[in-house]
Amino acid sequence: MDMYVLLVTLVAIVIVVLGVSWWKWHAFISLTVASLFLAIMAGLSLDKIVSAYETGVGNVLGHLVGILALGTILGKMMAESGAGMQVANFFVRFFGVKKLPWAMLLSGFIIGIPVFFEVGILILLPLVISIHKTTKQNILLIALPAITGLSVVHGLVPPHPGAMAAIGIYKANLGKVLLYSLIIALPAAIIAGPMFAKWIHKRVLPEGEPELIRINTAVKNLPGTGISFFVILLPVLLMLLSATATYMSLPDSLMKVLTLIGSPVVALLIASFTAFYFLGLRNGMDKQAIKKFTEESLLPVGSILAIIGAGGGFKQILIDSGVGTTIAQMSEHLSLSPLVLAFLIAGLIRIATGSATVALTTAAGIVSPVVQQMSGVNLELLVIATGAGSLMFSHVNDAGFWMVKEYLGLSVKETFKTWTVLETILSFVAFGGVLLLNLFV
Repeated sequence: MDMYVLLVTLVAIVIVVLGVSWWKWHAFISLTVASLFLAIMAGLSLDKIVSAYETGVGNVLGHLVGILALGTILGKMMAESGAGMQVANFFVRFFGVKKLPWAMLLSGFIIGIPVFFEVGILILLPLVISIHKTTKQNILLIALPAITGLSVVHGLVPPHPGAMAAIGIYKANLGKVLLYSLIIALPAAIIAGPMFAKWIHKRVLPEGEPELIRINTAVKNLPGTGISFFVILLPVLLMLLSATATYMSLPDSLMKVLTLIGSPVVALLIASFTAFYFLGLRNGMDKQAIKKFTEESLLPVGSILAIIGAGGGFKQILIDSGVGTTIAQMSEHLSLSPLVLAFLIAGLIRIATGSATVALTTAAGIVSPVVQQMSGVNLELLVIATGAGSLMFSHVNDAGFWMVKEYLGLSVKETFKTWTVLETILSFVAFGGVLLLNLFV
């Protein structure tokens, strides 16, 4: 029976892959069809299938809608106002041309904190391409560290949806996850970013050229570097303040205020209004322009929400059909540590679905019942181990793969040699960091 359930699960994952890559279905359709197939084949009661799917969708989207929408709005304001460029330009001036890979890594890391990977790419690429044109350096040397910074933050660091969903599923401490993820993400990003870029740029010379992305030149008054940094780091500062407040003896009423403003949705809302004023109104944008940018940024969010929601539905069907329990029982025989189990399952789902967020949420759903039976598991490091697994081996079923290929003017083969290898290095080095930190905390 166990093997049958696993086989059916494998077929369901194959349906997702074939749906997206071969039949050209939207990921939402693929995940929904795979969920129904799995539920029916695993023998779930027919009258409970739809309610299980809806429960999964609701659980995942309940606290992610606001984060997704507000993070995207903030990213759009950073792009349109030139604040993202200001942050990146500061690092270029500070580091100089020879240390550009390090400057780009830091730019990606900081810009990636409040925004989605796709949004971050759009903020950073105009800078990457203009530096490539002026310095005549291999574009990989400049671009790979920048996208490494974006990717590692997207996969491991709250308030990104995958990490936030895993924190909710495992019932981990947000403040500790934020702290540990930053400790682990930096070394991983250094190895997969500047160090890998310096090695690979001598071996891969892109045959194509990126078509220059248009930088918004309509903005006359660029915001200052200081205020650009402040706006982009504000949500993280508010969340850190809220997390550290629990260790201080503060009045109960103040604690409640700090808890409220430190919640990701409210922190991002405050940052968005700060961006509207300091990056928008104060820099000559009118209210109509800000409204237009907000609407433009929210349109693509519908697709992301649909995919994440369907991933949640698939996760719930996996749980209700007993796949989680089956894998849990098998892992007990294998005597695998929950950290290793979470990493491997997230990795397999990432390879299958192409989505780091789906991999993170689904793997967390499978591993959480296992962990409930155990004591002494570091739940915060479990979140990061799952996140690390969700980054590995990005290939043709991943939207990020195609974004990197198209924007940098690479061929499919060049993208595999650079982006796919980069993501896999990031994944394994971050997991190594988890195992190392687990010895001390």
